Amino acid sequence: MKNYTMLELAFIGDAVHTLFVREQIVKKQDLKMNDVHKLASRFCSAKKQSSVLDRLLPSLDNEEAEIVRMARNSKTKHMAKNADPADYHKATSFEALVGWLFTNNKKERLNEILEISIMEE
Repeated sequence: MKNYTMLELAFIGDAVHTLFVREQIVKKQDLKMNDVHKLASRFCSAKKQSSVLDRLLPSLDNEEAEIVRMARNSKTKHMAKNADPADYHKATSFEALVGWLFTNNKKERLNEILEISIMEE
């Protein structure tokens, strides 16, 4: 299996998380598509993902914490338009963790984290 960089894992994790959020919204809500998009965007924002990571940190095992640490320290040339840099780095770490869990077939833990990511605070 390929060894992915942290940014590649974040790229994969972003797609996995976005698909999960969209599927849950469509399954549980009867909304117009514009409203579906707005709601999904709220759960997929850097600010929300940063907040989810803060909640997850105490429950991460050593391996997961190491993925988060390495992803947070990855150098990226991109920065989201509407995100605080600290939130953006935490969101990238969250996405890398999701990507790592997905690519390592850790389905139970992945689903646990994805469910947490759509909980209201």
